[in-house]
Amino acid sequence: MIVMITGTSGGIGSAIARLFLERGHEVYGIDIADSIIEHERYTHCIADVTDLDEVEAALPQGFRPEILINNAGVQESGKDIDINLRAVINVTEKYAVDNDRIRSVVNIGSASGHTGSEFPEYAASKGGILAYTKNVALRIAPRAICNSIDPGGVTTELNRIVMDDPALWNRIMELTPLKRWASPEEIAEWVYFVAVTNRFMTGQNLLIDGGEAGRAEFVWPE
Repeated sequence: MIVMITGTSGGIGSAIARLFLERGHEVYGIDIADSIIEHERYTHCIADVTDLDEVEAALPQGFRPEILINNAGVQESGKDIDINLRAVINVTEKYAVDNDRIRSVVNIGSASGHTGSEFPEYAASKGGILAYTKNVALRIAPRAICNSIDPGGVTTELNRIVMDDPALWNRIMELTPLKRWASPEEIAEWVYFVAVTNRFMTGQNLLIDGGEAGRAEFVWPE
């Protein structure tokens, strides 16, 4: 299948692209940075996802993907709403909602959209992703599905600031029942399952956080 993935120059996005390539798909990656992937079935398009005209100019004329994965995102950038939410809406409306070939849309959300934690604009942008996912699912059914994968902690360079600080890392692990974070490759497997293997679940927001958001302690006299 023809797959369009935003934010493929590192982290979760590059892991998703590599997995789809390994499994025989044709991948078009969109990023403002240069490609880190070399593969005969990979086309890298340098474009800013907040500029739909720029995205359209970077892709082949009349491009219509069968799978769209909205992964590009930033944190505490001053542009979190524009990149994490508004760009997702614009790209999805253009390449999924207005596309009779689309089969599946996967939005990369965040545990922050469920819990409200982290920076205000980041949490708000990811909360918007949860609602927009459901909105798209209703509008593209029955021909296609739309879901979000919402990771908690993932071992990417973006999170190096806390991963390399023993005190902060220990505090995080105290809150995480599985006592580790996911790798980008694990999140990619979830994306692949939801986008390709799954054909009946739609409009769902899958929280993949090692149990952190659901941690609860029952307090009662012994």
